[in-house]
Amino acid sequence: MNRRKFTTASAVFGLFGHRVAGKELPIHQKLGKGALDVSLRILNLHGEQPKSIQNLFKASHPILFAEKNQTFAELMRHPEIVKRCADAGMTHLGGPMLGCISETGASVWIRTLKPASVTVEANGRMFGPVDSLEESDLTAVIRVDGLKPGSETGYRVRIDGKPIRFNGNTVIRTTSDKPGITRIAWGSCWHRWGLGHPQMDLVRKRRPSALLMIGDSAVQDRLGKTGAARFDVMLRDLTPRWTTFCSEVPVYATWDDHDYAGNDIGGLVEGKFSAEDRSNVRDLWMQTWVNPQYGFEKERSGIFFKTQIGPADVIMIDNRYFRDHRKGLNSFLGKAQMDWVKKQLLESKAPFIILSCGTMWSDYVSNGKDSWGRYDKEGREELFRFIEEHKIGGVLLISGDRHGARGFTIPRNNGFKFYEFGGACFGGRIGPPAKDPAWKTQLYGIAAEYAFSEFDIDSSKPDPEVTMRLIHESGKEIYSITLKRSELTPA
Repeated sequence: MNRRKFTTASAVFGLFGHRVAGKELPIHQKLGKGALDVSLRILNLHGEQPKSIQNLFKASHPILFAEKNQTFAELMRHPEIVKRCADAGMTHLGGPMLGCISETGASVWIRTLKPASVTVEANGRMFGPVDSLEESDLTAVIRVDGLKPGSETGYRVRIDGKPIRFNGNTVIRTTSDKPGITRIAWGSCWHRWGLGHPQMDLVRKRRPSALLMIGDSAVQDRLGKTGAARFDVMLRDLTPRWTTFCSEVPVYATWDDHDYAGNDIGGLVEGKFSAEDRSNVRDLWMQTWVNPQYGFEKERSGIFFKTQIGPADVIMIDNRYFRDHRKGLNSFLGKAQMDWVKKQLLESKAPFIILSCGTMWSDYVSNGKDSWGRYDKEGREELFRFIEEHKIGGVLLISGDRHGARGFTIPRNNGFKFYEFGGACFGGRIGPPAKDPAWKTQLYGIAAEYAFSEFDIDSSKPDPEVTMRLIHESGKEIYSITLKRSELTPA
């Protein structure tokens, strides 16, 4: 296919530009220079918001920025904000958002305007109540269960007994318990504007069982200032296209550098990002998304998890929390998380395992900048060798971070090769070169274009198959490949 070419431009968010509607926009000129000005322009970037919503957003800015760790609970104590919410006709502050999909149900996340009792009505039954508390920053997660495998069920959220006002399609589509095709969408680097881009409608209409969000989603470079980060979360939750999407497509989210702290930051940085900052950011993450687990919950560390989506086991690792700047073995994931990953791989019985990392598995792009190749080549080799020695089949590596989308094979000395699919193009940002003649094992490459990735997993065949697609915002297929499980199994 013929693809449009774009020129580079500087941006207030870093060195890279950002494209809207086929044109490259220098954000510092088009979106404004101040923090509030930029956020307001992003709020209206893909469609003008009602004045009442804009007024609420503007009024929230000085309050959430007033203290480093300001919360939504504190925001909603302000009479002016309560009035602005009423003027906008709001019945809740965020959601509903689905997660933790299974054959029999899903979890529903919502943020209320005040502490409240939340229930979900589905299939003629009432689930809950679950209380949203100030301690949970006004969030509640309600588990809906007992649904039929492979079914579609509408649901309604009630707060203190009253149905919320919501224009989205609130529906739960459970995964099937029979062999067949399961679709899983994935990618990274929405930043703050990509969640409202029209391609989110295209992803939704393709009806994936879930969306895996592998970093740089919504929150932008807040360096542990969780009040400012909550302002970014508010921008997410006031974006109609996002709320419509997540009310019917379950999402699973891990962070990368920009939503962890800032560009290329991992672990702790003296004088810039402390252990307290890291703990506060993790708490915010747990209140913002609806994952099945959050790292080592007893030790309150990390946000990694394993889940099952139809015939796929999904392992989403945390490549930021435990990073050690001294580099060397276990400096990337930490020893405890590395041991956990090995255990999950060894125990998996699924035909395919999606193993996600916020940044690159290979060293092709930017010479592995901020990735395994710079921090922990030994750990990466240890993990790859573990997969090979135990003949763990069907491992699909997915990654993000480097703006654009590039795929590679990673050849091994024993003749086996891993497949790495990179998809950091949900925000349409310019990044490193899309392709390079020196990258001899490259499968595809794009930059400065909106696109998304998906897997179709067919578990009905004797040798199960997976088809990976990279799809342009126009709906045209940029790249696809179909692989059998046997091809992804070390000999």
